[in-house]
Amino acid sequence: MQAGISSRQLGLEMTESSLIPNVRIAMEVLGSLRRLGVSLLMDDFGTGYSSLNNLHSFPFDVLKIDRSFVSRMTDGDQPLQIVRTIIELARVMGMDVVAEGIETCQQYRLLREMRCRYGQGYLFSRPLTAEAVTKLLRLPGRVLPDPEISELVYA
Repeated sequence: MQAGISSRQLGLEMTESSLIPNVRIAMEVLGSLRRLGVSLLMDDFGTGYSSLNNLHSFPFDVLKIDRSFVSRMTDGDQPLQIVRTIIELARVMGMDVVAEGIETCQQYRLLREMRCRYGQGYLFSRPLTAEAVTKLLRLPGRVLPDPEISELVYA
């Protein structure tokens, strides 16, 4: 690739609704990308056009749980069970899961208990420039928050 990375290092995020206007062409393009080794991520799962038929038909590798579900999962049993079901659905389909919008240690703990291995959100970091990410990745030792130690406070 021209960017100097392998296609296996590249992930392409898309919403299901971006594929709906022409499903046939989308299937061909996604199939070609996957054969090249590009990882395909369905973004904002559970909102908009979400269809179990499309989830089964498109060759996604990763399902990203929309932040609206993550933010409500501590509001009661039903929102929590929805997140649990999405994680289990992805697992059954052989997909990884990324939880979006993790902002509290409680959300992080619950997701870990449900064996959600990947997450993103303000709990880990506010948006960073490319330069700041490069510096962060070069830090020695643990750079992610440990919710077992304490709640994070942002200035």
